[in-house]
Amino acid sequence: MEKAVFYNRDLSWLSFNGRVLQEAEKAKVPLLERIKFLSIYSSNLDEFYRVRIPVLMALNEHLKTTGESSNYELAKAEINKQQQQFGAIIKEQILPELLKHHIHWIYNEPIPDSISAKVAAVFFTEVLAYIYPVCIDNDLADFFAENNKLYQLVILEDKDGKERLELINIPSETLPRLYPVTEGHKQYVVFLEDIIKHNIGYLFPADTIKGVFNLKITRDAELKIENGTEADLTEALERQLEARDFGFATRFLAEPGIPLRSLYRIIYALKLHKASMVEGGTYHNLKDLGNFPLQGDEFSYPKWPASTAVQITEKETLFELIPEKDILVNVPYQRYDPVLRFFNEAANDTHTEEIYTTLYRVASNSRIVSALMTAARNGKKVVALVELKARFDEANNIKWAKQMKAAGVKIIYSSIDLKVHAKVALVKRRMDGEVKYLGLMATGNLNEITARFYTDQILLTAHQPMLKELEALFGFLSKNKKAPAAEDMINFEHLLVAQFNLQQRFLELIEREIEHARNGRQAAITIKLNNLEERTLITKLYEASQAGVRVKLIVRGICCLIPGVTGLSENISVTRIVDRYLEHGRIFLFENNGSQEVYMGSADWMNRNIYSRIEVCFPVYDKELQQLLIKIINLQLNDNVQESIYLFLQDKQG
Repeated sequence: MEKAVFYNRDLSWLSFNGRVLQEAEKAKVPLLERIKFLSIYSSNLDEFYRVRIPVLMALNEHLKTTGESSNYELAKAEINKQQQQFGAIIKEQILPELLKHHIHWIYNEPIPDSISAKVAAVFFTEVLAYIYPVCIDNDLADFFAENNKLYQLVILEDKDGKERLELINIPSETLPRLYPVTEGHKQYVVFLEDIIKHNIGYLFPADTIKGVFNLKITRDAELKIENGTEADLTEALERQLEARDFGFATRFLAEPGIPLRSLYRIIYALKLHKASMVEGGTYHNLKDLGNFPLQGDEFSYPKWPASTAVQITEKETLFELIPEKDILVNVPYQRYDPVLRFFNEAANDTHTEEIYTTLYRVASNSRIVSALMTAARNGKKVVALVELKARFDEANNIKWAKQMKAAGVKIIYSSIDLKVHAKVALVKRRMDGEVKYLGLMATGNLNEITARFYTDQILLTAHQPMLKELEALFGFLSKNKKAPAAEDMINFEHLLVAQFNLQQRFLELIEREIEHARNGRQAAITIKLNNLEERTLITKLYEASQAGVRVKLIVRGICCLIPGVTGLSENISVTRIVDRYLEHGRIFLFENNGSQEVYMGSADWMNRNIYSRIEVCFPVYDKELQQLLIKIINLQLNDNVQESIYLFLQDKQG
């Protein structure tokens, strides 16, 4: 076999964020949705700086000692190019389009005299109460520039000509970032920081304002926690969450034009020596554009009413229908109601004795969790595996875990070393003395809010052998181990579970297609994932390509597989789809000489999913549902509007 080559994961991720920018450029996308794509891009980039840049910086420092090159500079160059594109989209496309609708977004320009009084009124009545200037030439022991918070650097000169630097907070976490101001038939939209800048003289009446510049600091988001008891774990997490915004600085983002002497003074005062210094645009934290004040249906996507996945009469229950036939829910195109009803019926069903579920990211006002608490109060045994380490959802999960525990739900926290990413639930019922199981297995989180804009699949099934395996998995999870020991091994014949058999089973399924191809039989593999990184599985797909297996991949984000390489991957195609909904489902199709097999599940093919998480993938046995999933995938593969062929940012990566 040709030597396997792999594309760099961080550059691939950046290309995904670049694809998000492409949606913001499209004139056919409604105006507010284009602005929201800019918001998504900005939010994604902030997370990249918090999560990946610390890794790249550390690797870069290490490689300097060996004389090797890293991808840190390549990543920075790509980010800079995208930031230029970002600014051009706003200035050359969004601003002129808004003006056509009599909306003047004040973007990097003075506030017009015609609305000056109204802007001043906003400053004095709404903003001033939250402003606290800090002189950076004084002792800053009691001040810390927090993560992703906005600040303004004010350069002042007193009556004796002495220069002074003041730092002002921009209270965007408390106040709206963008204020609409109406004057006649025209609406203006003004940044909060411009409102402050326009009235800055009030704060420093005895000084001359020499310059006002916007700043932002991004800090490392990694949580460093050790194993311990349940109480130790939650307390440690809460302490770490409080400290997260005080991690070391990874990026210092500054508005252009700051005099060099002032820039060095603030870097020294705020201890930013190791941060990546980035000269950005005038405005930062543009994820706040998601709340841009633009009213009117014509500015948003047309509403797509969700259909019904299953028809239930008033004389029927969902629990009566599931044993008759598996049910597939495709959100957001179909309503999430069956999922909510699954938990609601379990909470009050007289035959239900036990409920088990995993919770990774739940809604802030979760009706699913409320149903679990009701079930516990109704005397049912309820066990919830709560993943406290779901990044940026830790605080919400801690809150719910405490409430569930108070209601009588047994809470299990996963080991620090083994994140539980599976999306499954199991209901154990007793009818006429016999135990029967109902199960829910999904590609996405049990979250009724994200189900409105994430595309996911949820299977409701009464397949007893498969659900008995799920019960065995919950038995293992209750042990809170960092890895399965010999005595924990479960003989999974239906489920594919990371740490047990998931990687090996996928390798076997690919190998079967290879054997079919070599023997002249029908062979094909089609896979939809969020991310593809793990090299053993990628290498096996390369092997399948060389054996003549046609491999079609839909990968939304990171893709380290390089398609179309002669002698290696010429039979592999990779496409990416970015549209109004976030493609989130994981679906695996194997041709198997005409006897197609279909799997779904929670697992991407990333190192973390394969080696350090509990993931659950599962077969879809119902033939009608198989054909429906195949139809969905084929529709996406035939998309010539929203899909894009992967374009790599550099040559092959070793």
